[in-house]
Amino acid sequence: MAAPSGRSDRRLWAALVPAALLCLAARAAEEPSTADFDVRPGGEVHSFSRSLGDYTCTFTYSAQGGTNEQWQMNIGVSEDNLLFSCSVWRPQGKSYLFFTQFKAEVKGAKIEYAMAYSQAAVGGQSDIPLKQEEFEITETTVSHREGKFRFELSKLMIVAKTPRDEL
Repeated sequence: MAAPSGRSDRRLWAALVPAALLCLAARAAEEPSTADFDVRPGGEVHSFSRSLGDYTCTFTYSAQGGTNEQWQMNIGVSEDNLLFSCSVWRPQGKSYLFFTQFKAEVKGAKIEYAMAYSQAAVGGQSDIPLKQEEFEITETTVSHREGKFRFELSKLMIVAKTPRDEL
């Protein structure tokens, strides 16, 4: 497209460019997001949170043993804006920390599906799910079940339904 030549063309460009940048910024806010964070042992409660548009995923935990481990949180919204997903996992597979508690919480959507794993699939290994009695799922959280959880966690996955605006 040619650069504007006349005065009215410049005004049109001056109006269109900011509008286009706003549209691009709004679209970028909907793109999936991946963030690295350290899971730190020591028995203290820590949280890590990420937001995408109107939706937030927060991972809260307490762990013992070993040293810091690098983990990732991936969040995204489906193209039709009906589903919000959040996964929290250790990319190297199995965690060597002992988790005394964990909770993943979504805001802005209601959990449709969730699963927790003691081992994440990496390098030919398979995901190993926790037993159902080890964790519980509510409309907005996935958390350890006191007295049943066996201290192993390497991955959490959540798919949540976003509210629909009925016209």
